[in-house]
Order: sequence, then structure tokens, then C-alpha cells
Amino acid sequence: MIVPPIRRAVAGDEDRLYEICLRTADAGGDATALHDDPLLVGHVWAAPYLHHAPEHAFVVVDAADRAGGYVLGALDSRAFEATLEQAWWPPLRERYPQDVGAGTPADRLTAGLIHEPPTAVDEIVTRYPSHLHIDLLPEFQGSGNGRRLIETLLGSLAGAGSPGVHLGVSARNERAIGFYRAVGFAELGKSRHGIAFGRRLR
Repeated sequence: MIVPPIRRAVAGDEDRLYEICLRTADAGGDATALHDDPLLVGHVWAAPYLHHAPEHAFVVVDAADRAGGYVLGALDSRAFEATLEQAWWPPLRERYPQDVGAGTPADRLTAGLIHEPPTAVDEIVTRYPSHLHIDLLPEFQGSGNGRRLIETLLGSLAGAGSPGVHLGVSARNERAIGFYRAVGFAELGKSRHGIAFGRRLR
């Protein structure tokens, strides 16, 4: 069995990252039918990392070097939030004005995150200052690729001096919850939106 290679994400992967993000955005399932605008979820959850934290962005690729999954991280969540507030969100806020009412309910919900982006919780970010997102297409799941992506990113963050990393997951995504526990993440807290997990780094 050929193990799909993992490499650093590059600018040429951007369209594929948008596609992967959309196809896994419904609690791990395909959200294509939920959105009129196929780029919205990628604007929020994928592309900012490729543009503003590329040193901690990795993809697993097929034989044609096409990304089938990614892991994206930010070393310093607070610094990353500040960077996006200055350089990423302003043009998107012009493109997606608030309270326009266009698109599907999922479009409107995601567009709202452009105007009020999610931020790290203080008590979590103190011990786990880094954060990550990981998504894989179904054909890349269940064969160890997720674990390899996670370990690649954790090595990158630890090498840059991070003491810990956190993430959030939908409470509906039971498969992802089991995965995070299996790769060493501990539950840090719950909200009506989901569960926060963290892992300390040496």
C-alpha cells in the first residue's frame, strides 16, 4: 500500500483547500447543498491560514499531487486573530455586507462569522496558545492520514516553541470527537456550539 505523501501547503493548493473545507463543513459531511456561495466556509476556516500562517499549513496529496486533506495551524492564536482583523476580514466585510439577507441560512450564518469572527477563549489560550483545523475528504479518511497530519503539525508548532494547541469541534461530529481523543487531545470544555479540546506539547 502506497502511503500518500504529506507536504507543506502552497499557493497552488488554495482552490483545493476551499473545496475540501466545503465538502467537510457539515459536521464532517458535505455542505455543498447548504451553500449558494461555495467559497464562504473556506474564507473563514481555510484560506486565512494559507495566507497568514503558511509555515504551519500541510496537505496530504494523491499520486497527482492534489490535496485530499489538510491541517492548518496558527502558532499564536491572539496574534493570528489580530492579523486577520487587520488584513483578512476588511475586504471580505465589504464583499459580504452584514444583514443583507442574501443566500441560504448557512450562507448567512457563515457570513456573520466574517463580521464577528470566532476568537479563542482566554482560559484556554493561556495554556494552549496555538490552534488548528483539520479536514480530510472521505477517500483519505480511515487509513492513518489524519493522525499523520496531526503529528506533522504538532511537530511544527512544538519546534516553533508552542507549549500547547487547542481546537473546537461540533458536538454532532462524533467521528471527529473520537479521533481527537485517540490522538491524545483532552476535552477542555463544552458549549452549545461544540467541544474544545487541547493537547500539551513538549
